[in-house]
Amino acid sequence: MGYAARFDELGRPAWIALTVLGFILYWPLGLAVLLFSAWSRRMGHWHHHDRWSERAEHWREHMCGGAGRKSSRWSRHESRHSSGNQAFDEYRSETLRRLEEEQGEFMEFLERLRMAKDKSEFDEFLNERRRRAAEGQDSHPPA
Repeated sequence: MGYAARFDELGRPAWIALTVLGFILYWPLGLAVLLFSAWSRRMGHWHHHDRWSERAEHWREHMCGGAGRKSSRWSRHESRHSSGNQAFDEYRSETLRRLEEEQGEFMEFLERLRMAKDKSEFDEFLNERRRRAAEGQDSHPPA
């Protein structure tokens, strides 16, 4: 039985420990173990790549304000999986389309609120500046 098979029997923690030990003893050895375990998929859970890419896309949309984009997580899910019931699939697609429209409208509403807040803060700044300028002229009479 080879070394890799022995570590496979011990599981993922053994591979992690071997990698850490390799880095401690001699960093190229640790790097070699890390690359080997990643290349041979011995660290496990590589089959969940789609789940992680969907999470990353969800956060990208959330952080970048991806409202109104047809490439949303729900649209991709809808196109990949059919329930087998055409009436339900139509209902689901209509509901998701409506929700995406509402999300777009809500994002536009939030943008209008931000603009209104920015405008009111800027107007307040200008009024304060004018008030200070007027007080400054009153306290220093011309010589």
